[in-house]
Amino acid sequence: MASSRATARQQGPLSDALRERYKHDAAKAAAEMVQDGMRVGLGTGTTVAHLLPAIAERGLANVRCAATSPATERAALALGLKLADLDELGDLDIAIDGADQIDPGAWLVKGGGRALTREKIVAAAAKVFVVIASEEKAVGELGPPVPLELMRFGARCTLTKLGQARLRDGAESPDGGLIADYLGAVGDPRELSARLSAAPGVIEHGLFAPEMVSVILIAGAAGVQRREGGKPLG
Repeated sequence: MASSRATARQQGPLSDALRERYKHDAAKAAAEMVQDGMRVGLGTGTTVAHLLPAIAERGLANVRCAATSPATERAALALGLKLADLDELGDLDIAIDGADQIDPGAWLVKGGGRALTREKIVAAAAKVFVVIASEEKAVGELGPPVPLELMRFGARCTLTKLGQARLRDGAESPDGGLIADYLGAVGDPRELSARLSAAPGVIEHGLFAPEMVSVILIAGAAGVQRREGGKPLG
């Protein structure tokens, strides 16, 4: 596995087949980091869909997992993975999840699959948080949309205060919160993160700071390349 602060970028848009292959490659590399006896956090989304069989294929009998969404839970159970509530497991040894955007400083945008609050709780509960992605998710700077989970009470007032934000039609989180997207410029992600966190009615937002991230595995034409985040390994 190559180690690099940059990822070789594909010329032009990726084909669907190539994108899925890269997701598979990143997921397989992350699955190799799971050891028997670990407590593992499982993210949500299309890249995690490749991760679950990659973990199951390893045949680790004593791995217990916490899922971040009903979809992940159903898929994991179908593959024979052992699941438990996060509160039962306590601190996790490792959590693995995808990302919608990854900038050069290891800031992430996550939550396109509507499970952003659970994903952030699981990432924070893990000693090691690994992010997996295909190469088109690596960007020069973060941009909109940034997913939000909102309280139902006063949601329109919350959106008005935020400014450039709108609800996703019919979308809700696994815990019943409304899903919206912040559509303004991101600029300094730390400043926007603080602003969104301070807004009454915002349960959580999809900006993940580098200090939450241990390792980023980005798969592309050059193979799986590794970036370091701000959370120490072990």
